[in-house]
Amino acid sequence: MTDATSPEQYDDKPVASGKLAVASQRQLIWWAFKSHHLAMIALVVVVFLYIVAAAPGFFGINDPNAQNVRSPFHPPQELHWVDRDAEGGWSLRPYVYATMLTRDPETLAPVYQEDPAKKVYMGFFTPGYEYKILGLITWDIHFFAPQDPHTSVYLFGADRLGRCVLSRIVHGTQISLSVGLVGVVMSFLMGITIGGFAGYFGGKIDFVAERVIEFVLSLPTIPIWLAMSAALPADWSSVTNYFMITLVLALTSWAHMARVVRGRFLSMRGEDFVQAARLDGASEGRVIFRHMLPSLTSHIIAAMTLAIPEMILAETALSFLGLGLQPPTISWGVLLREAQNVGAIQAAPWLLLPGAAVMLAVVALNFLGDGLRDAADPYNK
Repeated sequence: MTDATSPEQYDDKPVASGKLAVASQRQLIWWAFKSHHLAMIALVVVVFLYIVAAAPGFFGINDPNAQNVRSPFHPPQELHWVDRDAEGGWSLRPYVYATMLTRDPETLAPVYQEDPAKKVYMGFFTPGYEYKILGLITWDIHFFAPQDPHTSVYLFGADRLGRCVLSRIVHGTQISLSVGLVGVVMSFLMGITIGGFAGYFGGKIDFVAERVIEFVLSLPTIPIWLAMSAALPADWSSVTNYFMITLVLALTSWAHMARVVRGRFLSMRGEDFVQAARLDGASEGRVIFRHMLPSLTSHIIAAMTLAIPEMILAETALSFLGLGLQPPTISWGVLLREAQNVGAIQAAPWLLLPGAAVMLAVVALNFLGDGLRDAADPYNK
């Protein structure tokens, strides 16, 4: 009779590799996250949007502030990829037809007609207007732009001042996405700090913090946004207005994270690893930031991802109502303000395209947050 429990029989490759035995929490979360297909697609979209936000000038085809009085409400131009010559040959060379501005003889409304005899050729990595990457590096190369830098192309149409809608949407990505990210970071820092100290120390600190949290949560969010935004001086600079709007959004959204962190700290402060750290002589700050807070990292990241869309929608709503960011600052909410006029929408429905950018970012971030939350949940099946 053979020995079925001999040590040699356990020396197989899966056990020797120890892949599951040595996997960290971060690896387990990543493996679970990869199985969420919508979240993976959303991750690609979100990364692309933040790359565009980091260098909007590189992805813009025209100067977003350049006005063209000859092209008010210019309709979107059709992009052609195959260029055919008179002899029947063809080449892969993107172009759009130049347009001629005429007037309707009855209504005198502007009418744009394509001129088949004139082609405006487009190219990748072509020089154009100058811009700065992250406000530091001056450059003039664009990912996709007209080969003639003095020619304007309106792939998404133009607004009432003849400004390129596509370029303005691209440049608005930087403001709208950064407001969401910076606002969430500020609110979460406040929530983690207040909730963490309240849950760890308890007693009077916890009592006062909980009453403040309850008071903030009881406030009607939208009226508070409107009141605080309306109180901002109109003569402030664009940069000051940007940071104050971000602060307004952060001050009204930190309480949710504070309540979650407080509850987690209340449950963890009696755990064995916390008591062991205290007996080892660790300071209060080290116990909180080195031992307790890292156990919430995955939950915090997932919660932040789900909170960014709320910040983006809040900034868009405030700017749309004229209480948030103001021109010449370019954000998706500021661009949508152009679509408040029903007559303008009837004449130029492409003014609603910034709303599509808002929807894309919000849906992608929500799918990404759902995937991170499910992957970080140890009880998720």
